[in-house]
Amino acid sequence: MKAVIDVAPSLGVAATCAAFGVPRATYYRQRAPVYGPMQRRPSPPRRLPEGERQIVLDVLHEPRFADLAPAQVFTTLLEENRYLCSVRTMHRILAENAELRERRNQRRHPIYTKPELCATRPNELWSWDITKLKGPAKWTYFYLYVVLDVFSRYVVGWMLARREQASLANKLIRETCDRQRIEPGKLTLHADRGSSMTSKSVAFLLADLGVTKTHSRPHVSNDNPFSEAQFKTMKYRPEFPDRFGSIQDGRGFCGDFFPWYNDQHHHSALAMLTPADVHYGRVDQCVRDRQEVLDVAFSRHPERFTHGRSIVRKPAAEVWINKPIPVTEEVNRNLRIAP
Repeated sequence: MKAVIDVAPSLGVAATCAAFGVPRATYYRQRAPVYGPMQRRPSPPRRLPEGERQIVLDVLHEPRFADLAPAQVFTTLLEENRYLCSVRTMHRILAENAELRERRNQRRHPIYTKPELCATRPNELWSWDITKLKGPAKWTYFYLYVVLDVFSRYVVGWMLARREQASLANKLIRETCDRQRIEPGKLTLHADRGSSMTSKSVAFLLADLGVTKTHSRPHVSNDNPFSEAQFKTMKYRPEFPDRFGSIQDGRGFCGDFFPWYNDQHHHSALAMLTPADVHYGRVDQCVRDRQEVLDVAFSRHPERFTHGRSIVRKPAAEVWINKPIPVTEEVNRNLRIAP
């Protein structure tokens, strides 16, 4: 606590208390001057005697009143031609007995942990999702299922269907695992919490295949960023139509788009390599070929390279979904201090 008091004036009370996990009220109370022992507040003359207070507490403990607010207990007793005390006095009695809380039986929401997943090679971590494509008429849609390798951004499987259904997802996942020759215990499949993603049939299939499944937190789109980014790349293409005239049109578009995305699209997050280059282990050869071209250009015209010889970048060795933040960085972030 002494460290908090020492640094708070210069760094800010709110940021310092947040970094050390100390309530601001505690900080101000510790800094306040000491005036000696506090005097006990005299009992008000209208305070209920202890016997009557116990009667009120016993009534509040009755099974029919156990989950009711004091205002409802007070009203019910009035309708029974009975008056014990005011609503405020009921609150005071409950507070003295450490029972002033939400008395109603409420749903307890589970605490969802943030998924922290890392991929260091292809076919180690997949992400899959479903997006809607507009059909020929208003309120008509086709459903595009896409399975994406997180490390390489390679689309390992896709399917366009007329509906979203767990059985279709099962078929796509099984065929994709067979095509990529996934061994049990080697793959993690990440998805959001859509009905197909959380269905029992998909869970049973993944258990049979030896695939670990993980899910995003509810209402947190950042927990599944790679699938969302891939959908944006597709829907922002110049040739992407406002609507598809039929499901055959949609399949024709996807049949052209995904080969281009996998084999020709130079991905900015992959050091401008294609997903196929990363997925099938052609990174080193591509980097060597590019470096040779740059070295030849540098030897011919070194004056054009103002920063010296250019080095071709490689894709990241690790790809994370929610990379953990070290404790020191978290403290610096709360204190707004550069690391």
